[in-house]
Amino acid sequence: MAHFMFATGIENSNPTLQGGRVRVDQMRDCGHDNHYELDFDLAVDLGVNTLRYGAPLHRTFTGPGQYDWTFADATFGALRRRPLLVIADLCHFGAPDWLGDFQNPDFPEQFAAYAGAFARRYPWVQLYTPVNEMYVCALFSGKYGWWNEALTTDRGFVTALKHLVRANVLAMHAILEGRPDALFIQSESTEQYHARVPGVLDVAAFLNETRFLSLDLNYGRDVSARMLEYLLDNGLTREEYAFFLGHRLKPHCVMGNDYYVTNEHCVYPDGHLEPSGDVFGYAMITREYFDRYRLPVMHSETNAPEGPLGREAVDWLIKVWANVIRIRNDGVPVMGFTWYSLTDQVDWDTGLRERHLRPYPVGLFDLERRVRPVGTAYRDLIRAWQDVLPTQSVALTLPLAPAAPVTPRSSAGPLPRQEQAEDMGREERGRVSAGRAGVPRR
Repeated sequence: MAHFMFATGIENSNPTLQGGRVRVDQMRDCGHDNHYELDFDLAVDLGVNTLRYGAPLHRTFTGPGQYDWTFADATFGALRRRPLLVIADLCHFGAPDWLGDFQNPDFPEQFAAYAGAFARRYPWVQLYTPVNEMYVCALFSGKYGWWNEALTTDRGFVTALKHLVRANVLAMHAILEGRPDALFIQSESTEQYHARVPGVLDVAAFLNETRFLSLDLNYGRDVSARMLEYLLDNGLTREEYAFFLGHRLKPHCVMGNDYYVTNEHCVYPDGHLEPSGDVFGYAMITREYFDRYRLPVMHSETNAPEGPLGREAVDWLIKVWANVIRIRNDGVPVMGFTWYSLTDQVDWDTGLRERHLRPYPVGLFDLERRVRPVGTAYRDLIRAWQDVLPTQSVALTLPLAPAAPVTPRSSAGPLPRQEQAEDMGREERGRVSAGRAGVPRR
C-alpha cells in the first residue's frame, strides 16, 4: 500500500563508558521505563504513524541463548494495541556486558541469534533496523575513543565496523527466516567532509570515501582500491570481504539517512575536524547516497535543540522538511521522515561521553511530557501533508503491513494526555538536572 511514514522514536542508546564501568541507558534515564504507555499515547496523539523502537539490548540479551523478554513483552504488547507501525531498533550503540564490546569477534553471530529470537517472538513486526548507525558506532567506539572499547586507531575502527556490519547482515538473514517479507531500514548517518584549505583536499576525499564503508559492505558493493587497501591494512581479511560481497540483501532494504547540523565537517590543516554547519544540506548529501546505492530512502533521524528564542528546533524542522520535499520532487523515492526523538534526551550535549543526566532539549516533548513548540509544529506538518504525499509518487509504494489510520488532533489547543503528563511521578523529574547548554546531537 502507499504509505508515507511520519515517524518519531524512543531514544534507546546504551553504550558503555570508562572501560565498561558505566552504562548509558537512555530509556531509563529519560523516564521511558516508567511511562511507556504515556509515551506511546503521546506519539499517537501527535499524529505519527510510525515509531522507531527497540528493547534495551543489554537488559534483554542476558547470555548465549538467554533472553529476558519482560520489558519487551510489556512494551511491544502495548505498541501492538496502538495504530503505529514499529521499526524495531535492535542494537543502538551498545553490546550486552557479557559480550564486552565491538572488538569481540563473537558479537555478530550472537547478535544474529538474538535477532532471530526476537523475530520469532514478535512475528507481527515487519520493519527492522538491526544495527543503528554502524559507521558512527564504529567511529566513536574504535577511532575516537568515546564509547565501548574506547580505542583510537584505524584498526580499532575497522574491526568494530566489520563486526557491526556482519552482525547486521547475519541478523537480516535470521529475521527473514521467520518473516520472509521483512524490510530493513539501515538508519545510517549521512556525512560530508569539506577541505578548509587545498592542502587537505586528499584527506577530505579519503574521509568522504570512508563514510560509505558501512553501507558498501552491507549492500555488497565493491569498494575502491584505496578503501580496500585501507581495510586490509587494518584487519579485514579477504575472506571477510568476500562474505560481504556474497550476501546481497538489497531487495529487502530501504536506505535510512540520518542528518543533523553536525553531520558536515570542516577538515583543518592539522587534521582536526570541526562542524561546518549545513553547507550542502540533507537534499544534496542524500542525493549522493541515493546515486550510489539506488534504493528507496527514508529520512530516519534529525533534531535540533530548542534555544533561547524558543523556535530554533521549529526552524530546523522546516528546513529539513523542505529538503525532503526537494529531493522527492527531483525523483528520489523518499518514503518517510523522522524527528528523533519523542522526548528530550540526556547527555547528548557531550555525545554521551560524560554522564551528567543533563537534559538535552531536542524532543517533541520535554522530560515531563509537555509538548514543545517543535512537537506542535510537527503535528501541524503531518496534518497538512499526510493526505498528499502517498498519492504523489508510486515509488513510495512498499509492501507494508496495514496499520489503522491515525487522526491528528486539531492544531488548536493542548495535546491530549497533557493532564496525564502533568501527573507524572515527581521522582522522575528529580532524576535529571535542569541544564540546557550543549552542542547539537549527532
